Amino acid sequence: MMTTASCTAFAGDRLIASGTPAVVASAAKAAHDNGERVLVFDDADARVVEFDLRGDLATVLARLPSEPVEKRGPGRPRLGVTAREVTLLPRHWDWLASQPGGASVAMRKLVEAAMRDGEGPDRVRRSREAAYRFMTAMAGDQPAYEEATRMLFAGDWVAFDAAIEAWPSDVRDYARRLAEESWRNGRGRAN
Repeated sequence: MMTTASCTAFAGDRLIASGTPAVVASAAKAAHDNGERVLVFDDADARVVEFDLRGDLATVLARLPSEPVEKRGPGRPRLGVTAREVTLLPRHWDWLASQPGGASVAMRKLVEAAMRDGEGPDRVRRSREAAYRFMTAMAGDQPAYEEATRMLFAGDWVAFDAAIEAWPSDVRDYARRLAEESWRNGRGRAN
């Protein structure tokens, strides 16, 4: 089931729409009805988004999911707390129990600190993976594709940019957009 907030559609090498699923589905439906090959990508991770384009536009739009339904489980739902099982060694439980606020507060603080410390590297990794996923789907037969993927993961913005320069402009620009986070947050050299 599609849960994307923003996506981008291509008809061949041409970007035809970017935005909400409803906006993109409308453009994808029109291109599909004109016999064009359409691929839609989730802007967050460049995974392919599938739209059921059968029927008229109203039918296509009616099939789009509305707001994602949040599944609630045990815990403190008003606070967004969910109870789950955690397996630790006895010495870990002893240490957690001795912390101010108890085990739950200590674990939340540890998780928040780990998330904060890993935010930059995680963002770089996600950006590179998204760019690679898109490039594989849309540019695998473009000149210097292999060089571009090597430079993407090497973090060399200048060489990456040079490798994709001859690609169709919409494909090139979207690949740059997806890779941008890895240049800003990684060790890549930005212009």
